[in-house]
Amino acid sequence: MPSIVPVQERYAASYRTCLDVVARERRYLAQIEALPLEKMQGFVRQSVATDAIQYFAIDNEVVVGWADIFPSWAYAVSHCGTLGMGVHPAHRGQGLGRQLLQACIQKAWDKGIARIELEVRADNVRAIALYEKLGFEHEALKPRAMRFDGVYFDALQMRLLHGDAHPRQLLG
Repeated sequence: MPSIVPVQERYAASYRTCLDVVARERRYLAQIEALPLEKMQGFVRQSVATDAIQYFAIDNEVVVGWADIFPSWAYAVSHCGTLGMGVHPAHRGQGLGRQLLQACIQKAWDKGIARIELEVRADNVRAIALYEKLGFEHEALKPRAMRFDGVYFDALQMRLLHGDAHPRQLLG
């Protein structure tokens, strides 16, 4: 069973590979490929240095999933964080997404984040169901929010406010 670990520089290349696989599916992420390795290494190095809210799912020393919550930089919204995540297709359906989210949510609360936001394609029913199980609520539907190869997709905006999630939901 894969383990959930905080972001670490030694996994930067593997993280890039996993992110690239998910991005190239052109379904779950807004991007369609990962950034070059050098940029990903810098991103991971920065995440480690700032104790970012970022976790990896590791299987045999390979990243097979990730989740992160990055706080907004502007003062008035610095209590808000944006969730991003992905799981390699070969490792979906094993509960990794839930474990990654639980780790991120707990660390977000510990670091003073009071609102976690996300945007998900409206047809990604598995992800939406997971978010709902962890207490996320629907806020808005954004028509034509994403476009892949000329085809538009609606996106759902969801949020989790500190104190809204039932403790059992976060503890598993």
